[in-house]
Amino acid sequence: QVQLVESGGGLVQPGGSLRLSCAASGPIFIIYFMGWYRQAPGKQRELVASISSSGTKNYIDSVKGRFTASGDIAAKTLYLQMNNLKLEDAAVYYCNADLRTAPSRARNTYWGQGTQVTVSS
Repeated sequence: QVQLVESGGGLVQPGGSLRLSCAASGPIFIIYFMGWYRQAPGKQRELVASISSSGTKNYIDSVKGRFTASGDIAAKTLYLQMNNLKLEDAAVYYCNADLRTAPSRARNTYWGQGTQVTVSS
């Protein structure tokens, strides 16, 4: 069973920092993409940052210059360094991976359980 486990969420004041971690485990043949999504109450889930297997990184405009995604797709790990956090960054953050569990299996998307990020003064 493929599992994605996030950690690192918490409560922080505006302007503060947090670092999220995600580790994938289980029968994984290849990972094509790993990303961080977030969902705030009453809002749609959105892709915040991602890393492809080629190392290409992408960010939504609202976090550029403040958030940095890093990790090693081959090592099945993903991190998100979040600096200068704003009230609007508060959400549940989910790790996501697009992968195959075997060469003969179709690509599939897996999700972590989510970690809460609260930004409050």
